[in-house]
This record gives sequence, C-alpha cells and structure tokens, in this order.
Amino acid sequence: MFAGIEGRNPHELYYLKMQREREQVEKMENNGKRKLKVCVATCNRADYSKLAPIMFGMKANPEIFELEVVVLGSHLIDDYGNTFRMIEQDEFDIGSKLHTIVRGEDEAAMVESVGLALVKLPDVLQRLNPDVLIVHGDRFDALALATAAALMNIRILHLEGGEVSGTIDDSIRHAISKLAHYHACCTRSAERHLIAMCEDHSRILLAGCPSYDKLLDAHHRDDYADIIKAWLGDGVKEQDYIVALQHPVTTDIKNSIKIYELMLDALISFNKRTLVLFPNIDAGSKEMVRVMRKKGIEQHPNFRAVKHVPFEQFIQLVAHAGCMIGNSSCGVREAGAFGTPVINLGTRQTGRETGENVLHVRDADTQNKIYHALDLQFGKRYPCSKIYGDGNAVPRILKFLQSINLDEPLQKTFCFPTVKDCISQDIDHILETQSALAVDLGGTNLRVAIISMKGKIVKKYTKSNPKTYEERIDLILQMCKKALDDAVGLNCRVLGVGVSTGGRVNPQEGVVLHSTKLIQEWSSVDIRTPISNALHLPVWVDNDGNCAALAERKFGHGKGVENFATIITGTGIGGGIVQHNELIHGSTFCAAELGHIMVSLDGPECTCGSRGCIEAYASGIALQREAKRLNDEDLLFTEGMALKKEDPVSAIDLINAARLGNSKADAVLRTAGAALGVGITNILHMVNPSMVILSGVLASFYESPVRQIISQRALTSAKDIQVLTSDLEEPALLGAASMVLDYATRRTY
Repeated sequence: MFAGIEGRNPHELYYLKMQREREQVEKMENNGKRKLKVCVATCNRADYSKLAPIMFGMKANPEIFELEVVVLGSHLIDDYGNTFRMIEQDEFDIGSKLHTIVRGEDEAAMVESVGLALVKLPDVLQRLNPDVLIVHGDRFDALALATAAALMNIRILHLEGGEVSGTIDDSIRHAISKLAHYHACCTRSAERHLIAMCEDHSRILLAGCPSYDKLLDAHHRDDYADIIKAWLGDGVKEQDYIVALQHPVTTDIKNSIKIYELMLDALISFNKRTLVLFPNIDAGSKEMVRVMRKKGIEQHPNFRAVKHVPFEQFIQLVAHAGCMIGNSSCGVREAGAFGTPVINLGTRQTGRETGENVLHVRDADTQNKIYHALDLQFGKRYPCSKIYGDGNAVPRILKFLQSINLDEPLQKTFCFPTVKDCISQDIDHILETQSALAVDLGGTNLRVAIISMKGKIVKKYTKSNPKTYEERIDLILQMCKKALDDAVGLNCRVLGVGVSTGGRVNPQEGVVLHSTKLIQEWSSVDIRTPISNALHLPVWVDNDGNCAALAERKFGHGKGVENFATIITGTGIGGGIVQHNELIHGSTFCAAELGHIMVSLDGPECTCGSRGCIEAYASGIALQREAKRLNDEDLLFTEGMALKKEDPVSAIDLINAARLGNSKADAVLRTAGAALGVGITNILHMVNPSMVILSGVLASFYESPVRQIISQRALTSAKDIQVLTSDLEEPALLGAASMVLDYATRRTY
C-alpha cells in the first residue's frame, strides 16, 4: 500500500531509538541476578498502541528483561482486522494466541468471553510462569487477565489505572486496579484516585502515557501526505478531512446507537472527506455497523470505512485532520498532543481530563447540534496539550519494573485511613457531638482543645511547653487524657487527635523532621506513635502554617475557594498553600515555607541561617530585635508610651511607638510590611492564588501595607487578588482539628 514511501519501517526506527536509550536505563548490577521475566498481554488494537513502546523498550534491553507476548481478544478476529499481524510485523515473538471472543456483540457475549478467557489463561500463565504480567486499561479481556494472574499469584502491573470515564469501563478499570500489585498511571489526578482507593503510594508510578513516547516523536514525519492519500484518496489536503471513531456505551446501548446514527447524518450533511473506523467489539457494536451499512457509508464517495489503521499511521491521520469526532479515548488523550480539534459525543469519556481542543456534546440528541459542533471545530488549531505524557513514560516504567523486589511478600496490602472502630448506636451516641482533640505546640505554650465539627472550641487547656522531649510527650498525653475524660461529660465523641507543631513535618509518617529553634529536642521525632498507642485514637500531624491553611479551608475565608494562600504572622512567619482544593506539601515536605522566601541578598540574618528572608524582617522576633536596638539607642521611647525600664521590650512596643509618631519605629515597620508584601507578590506570581489570607497576631497590622505593595509591584493580572485578615481566633488548633474531622468523616485532605 505504501510502495511510494521510502526508508526504514517506522517500527525499526523506533526499535533503534529504544536501543540508543538503553544507556539511560539503569543496568542491573552484575551480581548474579536473573532477568526479569515479563509477560505482556494485549487484547486489541488500542491497548497494543500503549503496550508496544514498553515492549520495544524491553526488547532493547535483553540482558535485563525476558519478554513473553500473549495475544487474545479481538486481535484474532477477521472482522476487526486480524490485528495480531501488526505485532508479528513488529518482529515480536507471540508466545500464545488465545481465541477468547464469543461472537454476538451483546452483554451476554462479553460475559461469556470473560469466562472463556478464564478457562484458557491458566495453562498459558502456568507454562510461561512470568515474574510480572503487564495489563492495560479497562477492557473486559483485561479483567480476565488480571483475575487469572491474581489467583495464580503472579504480580500484576496495571497501566492507566485511576482514570475516570463514563461507562462500565470505570468499574472494570477500578476492579483491575484492586487486583494489581503495581500501577503506572498517566496523570496526577489518576495517581490521587489510586491513593484514594487505598492503593500503596510506594507502588504507584506517575509515568505518563506510553503511546506519547511514540506519537511525540512521530508527529513530524515527512510522509504524512502519502499516508493521508493512502487512506483517504487523491486530492485530500491536510486539515481538510475528518476522522470519526465512535464506540458503543455498554451501559446505554440504545442511546449510543442513536448518537452514532445522528453523527453519520451530520457528517454526510457536512460534506467533508471522512475516515470512519469500525467500532470496538463491545456490546452494541454489531448494531452500529448495521447503521453504518444501512446508510451506505462504505460506498459513499466522501467516506472511507476501515477496520484498522496501524498506530503510527493513525497518529499522522489524527495529527493532520481538520477535526476528530466520536467518543474514543484517543480524542481526549492523543489528539491533544497535536492540538487537533475534537468533538466528544455522549458520556463515554465523562470525567476524563481534556485539553482546550475538546468540545463536548454530552447530550448529542439532534443532528443539528452535532453539525453545529462540526462547524465550530473544523479547521481550527489549538495549543498542544501534554496532560497525558511528556514522551518519557517508557524509561520510567522500565526503571520501575527493575525496582520490583521479587523477594517481597506477594500478598497485596491496602493503605486504609485510620478510623475509630464502629460502636453500637444508642440514643447517647446519636446525641453526641462529633469532635476532635487538637494539640498546638508553640515556642512558649502547649495547648490542647476539644473542637466540634462546626469549629466550636468546646474546652481549651494551656500549659507552658517543656524544654525536653520526654517532659513534652508526657505533658501532651496528660493533657489529652484529661480532655478525653472531660469530653464524656461534655457529650463529645472524639474521633481522633490532630497535632499542629512548628518545624518541617512529614504528615504521612507523623514525624517532625526538623524543628524550629524555639522548640528544643524536637527534630526527627515520631509524634504519632506514642500518642496513638497511649490514647488508642488515630493521629494526624502537620506544621502550624499548613494547619492555618486547613483551618481557613474548613472554617474561614478559604471555605469553597479552590486556590488560596495563608500567611501566618507571629513569632515567626509561616503559611500554607491550597491548590485545586488540596494542601501542597512538596516532595520533601517544605512547600509553603513562606517565611524563608528571600527578599534581599544582604538583609538581616534569619533564624534559618540564611539572610534576607521575610521572617528576618517581618516576624515578631525580627520586630522585637529592632525594638531592642532602638531602645538601646534611646530612640524607641515616645511621649505617651507607658514603657517601664524593667519591662522586656517587645514588638508591641515598636508598633505603639510608630502609632505615636516615632519615625524610626515607623521606618522599621514600613520595611517589614514591604518585605512581607514583596514575598506575597512572589507567591502570587508563582502559584497565582485567588485569595491571600493573613493570619496571626500581626495580621491586621500588615493587611494595608501588603495590599499597597501588591498594587505597586504585582503583575496587572495579579493586582486584584483578595487580601483578607483571618477571622479565626485559633487557626493552629482549628487546622489540627480539621485534619481529624475531614479524614475521620472520609473527606479529602
């Protein structure tokens, strides 16, 4: 078909590229380790496009991987193009071909196909005995593969789990994820979904889509015009044709067939050359093919109806199309990499992340509506989107495979959030107030409070913070036990303990990694374990800045706001950033250390050891330092001040002096406000929140100067950001409580 196209087969070129990338993959140490035996099972043309790049990568590293290939499903059906031949053309040895499809293309046939696959797979898997089975996606064939492998104690790596769409595929995809031992997902949202499904975070790889490795390289091929001509005929120009690919929706077959018929009618009326691909083998596909033939699509001069297009050629056709229409995942995934306009019909892809190139017609109930969408999208070009990958998925996945420890127990474990054991309900339980114990560890005081679901502080306890670790832990436990005893009489049911503390915290482990200088003997400290063991309650820990942001998100100005930053102004400067409704912790848990944003290269020394940090200018400690300096130089006292010599000088004295007209004190405060304002402006330019909330004892004083600096120095698009002073009296305690109340009631944190 492509006699006019010279040069090497694109598969060969890709194979050579993977050989060159071998140096980028970490080699196994030559210590007697055997090769990792990996079985790749492919069921259809779509999943092979995702699996092939990984297969080429393993083939290019024969000293590390032993590849076995199993082919089943619609690959082996003539009506769907006998697509197993393209695997053979790619020079992969197919170890087993399993005819597993029961024809009928209805719901019963899908169930019978799963059953037939489960009958045939055990012999093959027992013979191959792989270390790892790689399964892709959400097809019923893949569910059979995962079920068989799980029952035969074979480790499973699932590709593209955690995604969301609008059909039975969702249920199948999530079922495979629960059977799988390891996950390679495409997007950050998918990764979060897997974690929410209680999958072990350490076994989840955010890799990107493997097909992107191939399509981003193949996008700029010079022979695309020959490919367009081969599939669509002479005289068809780039961006002057349509690619149509519509599959049945198994949970709503009747409506999906109606949409397919309306789509074909709209395409006929639109009068552009169109490449129509046959639907997949799901229930309802036979009826869709009947509709296509009833309308004479295969004989229509404007249409080319095909069962299969090789992936690397299909990429070119999509990349250079004037528009793609249908409900294929290719429209919301691969097409975005080229900026190709897409019309997504119906609900099959509901929930998937899409670029701006996708126009949704979810209620595609009239031909006119679809025609209008074609009129809007055809011939447009959008910015390229890489939501699903950056072209480096395969090296990541190969490295991930090498990291699998075959000596680890095979039994899969799930990471359930800790919740209190269920208790029998009686009238007292029903009338109880769901509450949290909140602990706030400050530089001076240690506070514990009982806080209700609505943020009411039912009772609060305050003691001086001890100087040693042992005394501090003992006092925390004493105060918490006292609060628990009192909670019974106050009719409060305590769901757990939330701890707010200064320093850098690993909230996943409940460990203080590095403390502030104000709290001694408080670095590399596990807070969660002793409290949880003593009180028999779940415990959550985070630093005070993050807790202030959590308090605002649940009880304050940040409630219902998707993106905001909280800056806490007190003895030090801290804060937290909420982005897309989630608190940002960072890779080493030091995100939002806002007090240590540098605003000067040669400014005053900060407690962190650096110079010119916001905290060195605007914190309570910094203001107290300047107040003492002025007092030592006899420049602080101003008429109207009641300052006794024996009283320690504080930041409040500096503020009072400025209010009474002391120009030196006023200059210090202007500099502090400017430093904080510049730091916040930097935050606006980095994460672009819609709101900044100032919290802490100095918040009301800094609100006006911060707004002034933003108006002077921020970019135009960031100048109108809201700057508010927090209304919360106890942000650290309320934030600590919110961790408990959100987690224990199964909300997200």
